[in-house]
Amino acid sequence: MAAAVRASVRAVSARRLRLPTRAALLLTLSAVNRIKNLLQERPECVGLKVGVRTRGCSGLSYVIDYATEKGKFDEEVNQDGVRVFIDQKAQLTLLGTEMDFIESKLSSEFVFNNPNIKGTCGCGESFTV
Repeated sequence: MAAAVRASVRAVSARRLRLPTRAALLLTLSAVNRIKNLLQERPECVGLKVGVRTRGCSGLSYVIDYATEKGKFDEEVNQDGVRVFIDQKAQLTLLGTEMDFIESKLSSEFVFNNPNIKGTCGCGESFTV
C-alpha cells in the first residue's frame, strides 16, 4: 500500500441516509472530484483504500490510503470513474455510508456520514458502532 492520503477525517452520525440496502459506500460528487484530483498526482495508483483502525477516544477511526491494486478480500466501489476499495475488516462498519469531501477556509477533509455509528468522541474523529 502506498503513502496515506493527507486529509483529516471525521465521523458524522447526525444524518440518516436513505441508501439501497446493498450499497457498500456512496460517493458524493465532491468526493469523486477530490479522489480524481488525488489520483492524477499518483498515476501508479488505481484508487483509494478506506479502512478503520482501533484508535481515538471512542474506539475506531477511518483510514484512507492510496491503493496500487485491489486486495484479495477488498470490496470495490466503482463510481463515476473512480475506484474505492473497502478493507475487509471495515466492510460491515461502512455498509451504507456516504463519503463526502468538504472544503472551507480553514480545512479540507473527507467526511463519512455513517448510519451505523452509535456514538462519537467530542472532536468527531473516532466513533463506536
